[in-house]
Amino acid sequence: MGTALVVEDCLTDLQIIKRCLQEDGIKVITADSGEEALAKLSSQKPDVIVLDVVLPGRSGFEVCRDIKDAANTKSIPVVICSTKSGEMDKFWGMKQGADAYIGKPIDQAELLRTVKQLIRA
Repeated sequence: MGTALVVEDCLTDLQIIKRCLQEDGIKVITADSGEEALAKLSSQKPDVIVLDVVLPGRSGFEVCRDIKDAANTKSIPVVICSTKSGEMDKFWGMKQGADAYIGKPIDQAELLRTVKQLIRA
């Protein structure tokens, strides 16, 4: 079905997202910081990235911008998945290049539908 890089520092949220995707046949790679995610992207190319905003070090917004600015990763769809889910947060996330924005707590059906749609696109 495809591969997703899930960037999430909260172990509980990471396990929920990972299980949701794996149960539908999506392979999951994980990172718990933006720096780790960017390092993994230098050697692996997932079909989609699920990215938290509140991360240690650099924010998910900054990481998203880096992903979309780099020639080798700009075509990878990014789904921001965050507790910061006000209209301004969503607007700002999309301005950074996100392809979708899902608020937490996660609606697993919405997450799966969004990820599968972006993998197919």
